[in-house]
Amino acid sequence: MKCPFCGFIEDKVIDSRPTDEGSAIRRRRECTKCNRRFTTYEKVESLPLMVIKKDKSRQPFDRDKLMNGLLRACEKRPVSINDLEKMVESIESQLHNSLQREVTTEDIGEMVMAKLKTMDEVAYVRFASVYRQFKDINTFMDELRKLLRD
Repeated sequence: MKCPFCGFIEDKVIDSRPTDEGSAIRRRRECTKCNRRFTTYEKVESLPLMVIKKDKSRQPFDRDKLMNGLLRACEKRPVSINDLEKMVESIESQLHNSLQREVTTEDIGEMVMAKLKTMDEVAYVRFASVYRQFKDINTFMDELRKLLRD
């Protein structure tokens, strides 16, 4: 670490402790040339996951939007908030573990529908009707037929 006072590149760590609930480490350092002390912070670098929307615009992934969509789909259904939180965590984890920095809304929608299909079929149809933007009753019936076949 370069000394902010004299620019010398060698120092020693005097004290090290976690900060921000363990998400960063605060280090107290001393320059071996000028003996002045300074503080550094070490954090894990996290790149934001960007979502590519249907109109090709990009915005950061927002787990709250995902949760709100699931809450609307599961309204008045026997699905617990705990189950929905686990689903959101699972999807978010899958997205981050894919090592892609950009993901389409279509990819997220398909992941949600795959999980909802096994959890609650009515919530699945509700989510699909908004996600797939059914234009008429025939497209809605096609989706129901697919669901009945599976």
